[in-house]
Formats: sequence, structure tokens, C-alpha cells
Amino acid sequence: MKKGYLLLESGQLFPGVRVGASSSVIGELVFNTSMTGYQEIMTDPSYAGQIMTFCYPLIGNYGVNLHDNENAKIQMQGVLFSNLCELPSHYQSIKTVDEWLKQSGVPGLATIDTRAVVKAVRERGTMKAAISDSPDFSLIDWKQPLPQDMVAKVSTSKMTVYEGEGPHIALFDYGYKKSMLKALLAEGCKVTVVPFDTSSAAIAELHPDGVMLSNGPGDPIQLQPLFGEIKKITSSYPTLGICLGHQLIALAYGAKTGKLLFGHRGANHPVKELKTGKVWMTSQNHSYVVEKESVNSQNFSISYLNVNDGSVEGLSHNTLPIETVQFHPEAHPGPDDTHPIFLKFIDMIKQNKGEVTHAVTY
Repeated sequence: MKKGYLLLESGQLFPGVRVGASSSVIGELVFNTSMTGYQEIMTDPSYAGQIMTFCYPLIGNYGVNLHDNENAKIQMQGVLFSNLCELPSHYQSIKTVDEWLKQSGVPGLATIDTRAVVKAVRERGTMKAAISDSPDFSLIDWKQPLPQDMVAKVSTSKMTVYEGEGPHIALFDYGYKKSMLKALLAEGCKVTVVPFDTSSAAIAELHPDGVMLSNGPGDPIQLQPLFGEIKKITSSYPTLGICLGHQLIALAYGAKTGKLLFGHRGANHPVKELKTGKVWMTSQNHSYVVEKESVNSQNFSISYLNVNDGSVEGLSHNTLPIETVQFHPEAHPGPDDTHPIFLKFIDMIKQNKGEVTHAVTY
């Protein structure tokens, strides 16, 4: 086994064993607290540019299968494990996680003290980190900027149509997860997946019944040139924004976003729906949040708040059919408590068309 090292911008050093690709990388260090779903997590495009730490101590025990990918490839810069299973046991497994990382060209480290890594991030916040063969900090160019333009990297370059008999949804691909598409198709929707920078004029040519803005990586303010088009599009069609899509809609209507100390990444984040007072367990993966004080109450009402830190978890436009959520209602991996949000979105579209709808409860 070849030695490897995790070097933190803060000056901390963690020894480990090399797994995956042999390359050295620099990325933003984050962590995920989920106990299951490592394959879905590793293929979530929202991790592009980041080195991700698994809090759960045993990863890889059921291998890698053909069904659980949320994206065609792993978009992470690198990944850290405490104990990475070398002999998975599952009838659907086709390879080990180590083999998968090597084939994907993504480096990783195992036998890392992930508890200490997570403690460092919780105390100091997300920071630059490097995976290297050497413990020498002087060999790392810490002035090197973190990967930029991640949305452009992970988004599709062409439109793809998935036929259905129900409402036609234009799904903006900022790094969407397969489960979002499947949730819409399961309800009979026709879905056209479009590139992240598709113009309002191009959307008009599609004649969609509704629009969905997906999750994705990076700082939403980097997409500022698109805010004008996003506002045009969302003010013209019933819209659902998820995660990054939620942040982009807020920014397009004049709100501001800020960065959390270490973000929300896991499958058990409690969120309170303000209208009903109910609390739902949600799956989340984000660093940035909409700043509560910046939301214009004449435009939007805050619909959900995070129970742990009070951050904004959803918005509802006061006059237009626009709903947003910071969490992931498709819940792969995670609890599906809030999956009916997709049904509410479809009902919102039908109401906009003057069709009879049914009340969605959850």
C-alpha cells in the first residue's frame, strides 16, 4: 500500500493510504454525515471542485452497481475514507470503490482520521486541502485558486428530450441529479433537459408548461451574468428551484447569498415548514445560503427554515407560481419526506393552466 497525505491550508497534516488515481490535487475540503448512499454521494455533481470526507467509518461494503449513479461520472476532486472496504459483498456489485476511483481518474485516501478532519473543518470552516504523495507543505501552491466555472463543466452541452404525456418541464442542468429527472418522469411529465445558460428566447421556443432549476456546484454569484435571464424565465413559467436553483432565483430577484462555516451535507437535516409548523428530515448538500434579511418580503415569503441554525430553506413568491427549496426532495440518498414537493410543483403547473388539481398533503 502506498502512503499518501492530506495537507490542510491551516497547516494540519493527516497521513493515509493512497486509493483511486495516483494524481495530486487541490480542492475545497468538505464532509458528509450520511450513513448510506456513498455511490449517490460520489456522483452528485454538486461536489465538483471539492475533496469530500465521509464521516461514516465504513465505505464500500456493498461495492459499486449499475443503478445508483446520480451522474455519469464522479465530479469530485478527491475523496477521503476512514475504512474503505476491499472485498464488497452484494449481488449487484460490479467493482470496488477503489477500482471505480481509478477508472474515474479521481484520487483518494483511506485510513485517514476522518473524525479529526471533520473537527478541523467544523472549527475553521471549509478550506483548501491537498492530496499528495509528500508531506512537504512547501510543494503545494496554496495561492492556486480553487477550481472555477464548475457549473459549465458539469452541465450538458445540448438539449435532451424525455417524452411523457403530462406537463412539459424544462429542466435547467446546473449539475442535476438523475433522481430529479426520474421524479418528474415518474409523474408522467415530458422533460427537456437544457444547458445551464439557455436563454429565455430558447426556452420560449420549447413552449414548456413549467421550469425547474437544479442543484449544482460552486458559488451562485459566479452565475451573475445569467440573473437577468433567470428572472425573465421564472416570471414567465411556473418554477421550482432546488438547492443552487433556489439560490439563483433568490439572487435574480435581488436577495443575497452567504457562505456557511462548513455547510450542510448529510441525510438528516431537520427543516420546518412555516405554514404548517411541521418538521421534515431532509437530504442536503450545499455551502451557500440565502441571507434571511436580504429577502424582499414584497416578492417572497420564507416557506422553510433550518431547525438547527435558522437558515433559509425555501421561498414562495407572493404573486407568481415560483417555489424554491434549499434541500433535496428527490432524496437520493436520504429520507423522502419531502418528495411530494414534486407533486405540488406539477399541481402548480396545472393550476396555472386552469386545470382541476388535487390537494397534495405530506
